[in-house]
Amino acid sequence: MAPKFGTSGLRGLVTELTDGLVAGYTRAFLSSVPHRGRVFIGRDLRPSSPRIAAAAAAAARAEGLEPVDCGAMPTPALALAAMAAGAPSVMVTGSHIPADRNGLKFYTAAGEITKADEAAILAAYAGAAATAPADPARDECALAAYRDRYLAAFGPGALAGLRIGVYQHSSVARDVLTGLLRDLGANTLPLGRSDIFVPVDTEAVDPDTRARLAEWAAQHHLDAIVSTDGDADRPLVADETGRVIPGDVLGTITAGVLGAATVVTPVSSNTMVEETGRFARVERTRIGSPYVIAGMEAAGGGATVGFEANGGFLLGFAARGPAGRLAPLMTRDAVLPILAPLCEARRTGRSLSALVAALPARFTAADRLENVPTEAAQTLVARLTAEADARAALFAGLGPETGIDLTDGLRLSYASGVIVHLRPSGNAPELRCYAEAGSEAEATALVSDTLAALRARLS
Repeated sequence: MAPKFGTSGLRGLVTELTDGLVAGYTRAFLSSVPHRGRVFIGRDLRPSSPRIAAAAAAAARAEGLEPVDCGAMPTPALALAAMAAGAPSVMVTGSHIPADRNGLKFYTAAGEITKADEAAILAAYAGAAATAPADPARDECALAAYRDRYLAAFGPGALAGLRIGVYQHSSVARDVLTGLLRDLGANTLPLGRSDIFVPVDTEAVDPDTRARLAEWAAQHHLDAIVSTDGDADRPLVADETGRVIPGDVLGTITAGVLGAATVVTPVSSNTMVEETGRFARVERTRIGSPYVIAGMEAAGGGATVGFEANGGFLLGFAARGPAGRLAPLMTRDAVLPILAPLCEARRTGRSLSALVAALPARFTAADRLENVPTEAAQTLVARLTAEADARAALFAGLGPETGIDLTDGLRLSYASGVIVHLRPSGNAPELRCYAEAGSEAEATALVSDTLAALRARLS
C-alpha cells in the first residue's frame, strides 16, 4: 500500500517509507508546529524503526532543531517527556500492524496532533530529499519519568499480593511494565517474550493469542495477564481465567476509579458506558484519538477523561491515585487502564472478572478483514448505507432496523437489541466490524458471520 497520512500519523510499507519520504514529513511537521529548538524522537521494536528514526533525526537537524534520541520506549512515555520539556516529538511505530509496515506519529508540545495540525502538515509536505544521518543527543530520563509517574500516584504496595503475568511479546513497554508492576508490589511472571516483532491488535485479539492467555492463566494460577500493543498506547488485559477484557470496559472501570464526571468516547464503544449511570455526561465522537481529544476540549474542563474501544485512555484532569496526584496526559496511554482496574480489584478483594460482571450486561466484539483495498471497503459500505435492500439481505436474521448512525462508518441498531458497525480503516487496508449484543457469544458470532458475508461480497 502507498504510505498514508491521517489520524494515526504516517503509515506504509517499510519499503515505501524511504529516508526522503520520512524526512519530508518530519520537516513538514516541524515547520508547522511551535518548538523550542528541540524535538524528541522515540521508536518501537520493529527492525525498521532505528533506520526511520535516524532519517527523522536528520530531517530535524536540517530544520535547525536538536534531535533528542529517547530510544525504544512507549509512545505515551515519549509524549510525556516531550510535553514536560515544551517540545514536539516523533514516534516511529506502526502500532499493531505487521512488521513489514511502519510509520510516524507526531506530537506537539501540548499532546497529540489535531485535525487542524494534520491539514497544516499535509500542506507543508514537499517530499524533501533525505539528509545526512544525524547523531542525536541521548535522553536517559524519559522512561524513568514515565514509570515514576505511576509509582508516585499508586504507591509501592498498591498491587501487593497479586500474581500478574506480563505477556511481553515485542511490546516496547515489556520491561518497564514488568518492573513497574513489581515496584507496585505485584509478583510478576514474564510470558511469551519474542525476538521478532509480533503485531498485537488489542481491539481484535486473535484466537491463538486468546487460547495462550487462557492456558497461561490456568497453568500459573494468575490474577491477571497484562500487555500492550507494539508501541504501548493501548492495553491488553486478561482476567484470572485468561479472558480478554475489552478496552472500553477497562476504560469504564478506570474512569469510575478516577472519579470522572465526563467521559468522551467514540461511537464504537460499548453502550454500557451510559447504562452504568456513573457519569454525569457521556459524549460520543468519531473513531480516533484526535476526535476524542477535540471532544474532551469541548467539554470545557472538569473531571473529564477519554478512551477508545481499543483501550487507549486519555486523562484530562489532575486525578488522585491511592498515593498521590496523577497529572493529566492528553494522549492515549496503556498503563493507566492496566493499573486502575488491578488496584481496584486488590482494594475491594474482588477478581477482575467480578469487577466486569458488576457492569451492565452489554458485550462487544470486533475483528477485521485484512488486505482489503480502501476503495473497495469504502464502496461496499457506501452501497450498504444507501440501499436498505442490501442491508436487509446481509442482516436478514437480526430483525427490523431501529436506527442508523453515520457518525463514522455505518452503525446499525436492531429491534433484537444488537448493534453492527462497519468501518473502513483510515490507515490500513482493512474493513473493520464491531458488534454489540446481550452476550459475548452472540457478539462474537455476529462479527464472525458479518465478516464472512462481507468477504463473499468482496471476492
